Amino acid sequence: MAAKSGVSVATVSRVLAGNYPTSEDAKKKVLAAIDELNYVMNAHARGLAGQGTRTIAILVEQVTSPFYAAVAQGVEEQAAAGGRLCLICTTHGDPAQELALVNMLRDQGTDAVIIVGGITPSREYEIRMARYAESLNAVGSVLVLCGRPRLDADVPHLVVAYENEEGAYAATNYILSKGHEDVIFVGGVEGISTTDDRVRGFRRAMQERGLPTEGRVLLGSHREAFGRTAVQERLARGRDFTAIVAYNDHIAAGALLAVRQAGLRVPEDVSVIGYDDSLLASNLTPALTSVAVPAQELGRTAVRRALEHQDGDVRDPSQVVTLATHVVVRDSVARPRA
Repeated sequence: MAAKSGVSVATVSRVLAGNYPTSEDAKKKVLAAIDELNYVMNAHARGLAGQGTRTIAILVEQVTSPFYAAVAQGVEEQAAAGGRLCLICTTHGDPAQELALVNMLRDQGTDAVIIVGGITPSREYEIRMARYAESLNAVGSVLVLCGRPRLDADVPHLVVAYENEEGAYAATNYILSKGHEDVIFVGGVEGISTTDDRVRGFRRAMQERGLPTEGRVLLGSHREAFGRTAVQERLARGRDFTAIVAYNDHIAAGALLAVRQAGLRVPEDVSVIGYDDSLLASNLTPALTSVAVPAQELGRTAVRRALEHQDGDVRDPSQVVTLATHVVVRDSVARPRA
């Protein structure tokens, strides 16, 4: 570059860094050489020199989920406010892909890696996350788990969660407060932390009122198609419920369709409540009562915690910051018919 522009290496460095006065003539020569050589600044070298672009990364299973998209939006907004670029990476649920991304982000010197979503608890998972946390911590970065259980206290990581179980508990109690007693829970995958928490909230609310839960939890998937087929199959056996607590809004949408196809009405014959309060909820007919999850605020809080950690302002890294959920009342729940 210096030979091409006819100036010293030091002058080239000053022009590229932009932090030291240089003559206009020298600047023009260097810029012309950059254009001719199609030169691209080596981001890793700039980072080692303290001149790199600061980044925060978020890892999600896939970006088509409204929940993941909303969390990523919150991360991007807060990262920008903190002078960082946001990198959004997808793992497709593949641990090998997740490992490759974490290693790449560590080597590039990202300020934080935020991993989002429910997990299947296991010792293998805990060991993998602990390795990520130690690896990132060694280079001055930090692992932030978002919507996931915390790891052992000696693992250097941060956790931002939301009231997942409490949200399902509140949803079920809202249904019960309308006079329903025959309630089923539909959707989710057994063994996944998000599902297990919501089922636990449903069962707790039912059991506090002395109502049965045996045979009233239908698990298998979190997708709309499962909500439809699970409710269709249940109705084919004879209707033994007046209300549905759905794992998420997509399951609720499938349940609404199955109820209508059976010649029943919502909420006159069957009440339905969703979870996540996604954009879908307000666009369904009838508009869906749902549990609001502060997805964007989860992302923003994760970034704030990460930057506070870098600045040494996190007094207790083992503390889990937990955000509240609440029921958004619309038109899909009513008192049961006599």
